[in-house]
Amino acid sequence: MTTIRLPAASGTLETYAPRAAVAWPQPPARPRFDRAAFAAAHVVADPRADADPWLTAAIDWDATLDYRRYLWSLGFGVAEAMDTAQRGMGLDWTAALELTRRSADAARGVEGAVMFAGAGTDHLAPGEAKSIADVVAAYTMQCEAIERAGGRIILMASRALAALARGPDDYRTVYAAVLRQVAAPVILHWLGDMFDPALAGYWGSRDLDDATTTCLDVIRADASKVDGIKVSLLDDAREIAMRAKLPAGVRMYTGDDFNFAALIGGDASGHSDALLGIFDAIAPAASAALAALARGERERFDAILAPTVPLSRHLFRAPTRFYKTGVVFLAWLNGHQSHFTMIGGQQSARSIVHLAHAFRLADTAGLLRDPDLAVVRMRALLAVHGID
Repeated sequence: MTTIRLPAASGTLETYAPRAAVAWPQPPARPRFDRAAFAAAHVVADPRADADPWLTAAIDWDATLDYRRYLWSLGFGVAEAMDTAQRGMGLDWTAALELTRRSADAARGVEGAVMFAGAGTDHLAPGEAKSIADVVAAYTMQCEAIERAGGRIILMASRALAALARGPDDYRTVYAAVLRQVAAPVILHWLGDMFDPALAGYWGSRDLDDATTTCLDVIRADASKVDGIKVSLLDDAREIAMRAKLPAGVRMYTGDDFNFAALIGGDASGHSDALLGIFDAIAPAASAALAALARGERERFDAILAPTVPLSRHLFRAPTRFYKTGVVFLAWLNGHQSHFTMIGGQQSARSIVHLAHAFRLADTAGLLRDPDLAVVRMRALLAVHGID
């Protein structure tokens, strides 16, 4: 049995023996789910590019698109150019639009592939928006560009709007104007400030009850233009309460990477659909679980996802905005990319102790598809950190 010495929070090294690989189903065709399920997908950096990683988003397009084909093959829709792809945190609008175009082209070659992409206002420099009309114009430009590329829209939260708005009415005005113009129903995204501190007080209030009321007002006013809303507040009780108040036909897409399993599984009161960054990292297990749920095998669904929840909570622990480091780390361990390098140099955003524990938790969840490869790569990373 292969073993590895991993650093612990105590400062010591502990011998660890990974389990045998789990043989997750490899469906001959896209599996069928009874939940809408999107994986917010990461991008693969190009470590060979002669570019300053803090300033330029150099992307390995082939590896990036291959990962999207992998997610589609497991039955997921792809949520493109979102925060998992370092949108606004290394990936600027120009690169995000190119990513959207390439992903839309790739989707056309995959039967049943679904791709929504994030539209926001991040092409505006801080302080460039001087009025609510400027925010509307920025959203409109990005929405039109995504629709021209062949994508559906996820209407992301806007830093410019959060900085400029003076209350709930400004949010109602902006969203009404944007929704009036879109060609097809969109997914709204309420991203909490644990993911992006610049979004504190979104919907015009730091009181989450008041903010929820405004958000629901926006949805009800234009329900025919809203496919659903992704709520990323890491508060399952709030999500369930809001879910019950949505208009008929509007989905609640959980973005709760702490409580996703119970929210998707649901109960007599209902369930949430899924649009999750953690699905990028746990894709084979999540696909098998969702397929089991569609067959009416709730106990199997729960059993598969139970060990993935501690992994997700670890990757998304505060500072939550650094979760992307763990997602890319696992993609590297599993051979989906040849390196552990991120745009913006964000591979350095988590400690080697954090990553070592992610290794253990991924193994416990059966998510090291080739444990020997994972050990080789983990040893190389440990060596870089001076740990032999």
